[in-house]
Amino acid sequence: MYIDAFAGTGLIRLRGDDHDGHNFVKGSAERAIRIDDKPFDKLIFVEKESERCENLKSLRREYPHRKIDVINYDANSFLQSNLREDWQGWRGVLFLDPFATEVEWSTIRTISHFNALDTWILFPTSAIARMLPNSRRPEDIATKWTNRLTKVFGDENWRKLYQESPQADLFGGSNVERKPGVEGLLSIYKKKLSNLFGRRFLHESRTLRNSKNSPLFEFIFCVGNPTGIDPAKRIAKHIMEHL
Repeated sequence: MYIDAFAGTGLIRLRGDDHDGHNFVKGSAERAIRIDDKPFDKLIFVEKESERCENLKSLRREYPHRKIDVINYDANSFLQSNLREDWQGWRGVLFLDPFATEVEWSTIRTISHFNALDTWILFPTSAIARMLPNSRRPEDIATKWTNRLTKVFGDENWRKLYQESPQADLFGGSNVERKPGVEGLLSIYKKKLSNLFGRRFLHESRTLRNSKNSPLFEFIFCVGNPTGIDPAKRIAKHIMEHL
């Protein structure tokens, strides 16, 4: 099976184009449907917004020969409550492509214990970096952001990104700051994945950047079934090299 946990509408709009209907490209949902050499037996598209779900249902009508489930539900809740014994015979691919910082660590932990889904994670480095100012004490960050960061990382390890600055402030006091860039926060997240998945975690990842060469996402892979670690990693590396 293929699970797209933040499926959206199934289309990606190209920036700067008109509303003439010819400025969209196929999203991950339809691309997964159109795989025909080794097609998925079942495709599950999870989307929280009901209007987007209606667009996804049009794919079901367009491809009546494919087994497609459209789930109007929160992706974290769906994955945490539905990866149960009745799916133990399945193997598949899970694509976690959040709009921002929606993927919770509790969901990642559930996936790791399921041992069945090769998982691709688009980790939102840019969105998280914007929540972590370079020069500010962690306790001064807005509560809604600290709560979200703790859900994403699974604990408060992100606070370790802030260290006392060697340069005193104007009044002779100490400053607390984090190093600019995304390397620190990415290192914390990847270390947690490594501890959770063990050999099933692929340490190599791919940075996806915007037109100004600033990192937006980190494309990360974790193997599902422990019996197929090495072949899965080889395929994942090949995919990353050709992005």
